[in-house]
Amino acid sequence: MAELSITRSFAATPQAVFDAWTDPEKFAVWFGTDGVDVPAETLSMDVRPGGSWNAVMKLPDDTSISWVGEYLEVDAPTHLVLTITDNPALDARGVITVDLAEVAGGTEMSMKQESPGFDQGQLDQTVIGYNAFFDVMSTLVAESE
Repeated sequence: MAELSITRSFAATPQAVFDAWTDPEKFAVWFGTDGVDVPAETLSMDVRPGGSWNAVMKLPDDTSISWVGEYLEVDAPTHLVLTITDNPALDARGVITVDLAEVAGGTEMSMKQESPGFDQGQLDQTVIGYNAFFDVMSTLVAESE
């Protein structure tokens, strides 16, 4: 199975970073970066094991991407596991695991995504995308402190 890992540090508490993943208003800010709109009315999050989430990204070219998933594990504010796909018609889902640890100066986030069917090029592009997302998240969580 294809897998990617990203570790980032944030100048914020684990709770602030966890909230960025689980609060719809905050998630809409960083998911997709500044160039993409995730309208609040398209976003829902039932943050509990077995709960679902969905979001629609409105791209600059007027196309959109529908994202769906399910929460598998929720242990605030240090651990979150959820599924993700941009093709809701398929049963295959990526699995994202987020672990948050308090460190000097803030929080270290370790994120892993298992992505069935991804090739190395797709993984590389996904890492680039996430790092852009997390740049926005970094500003968001620092402002929330």
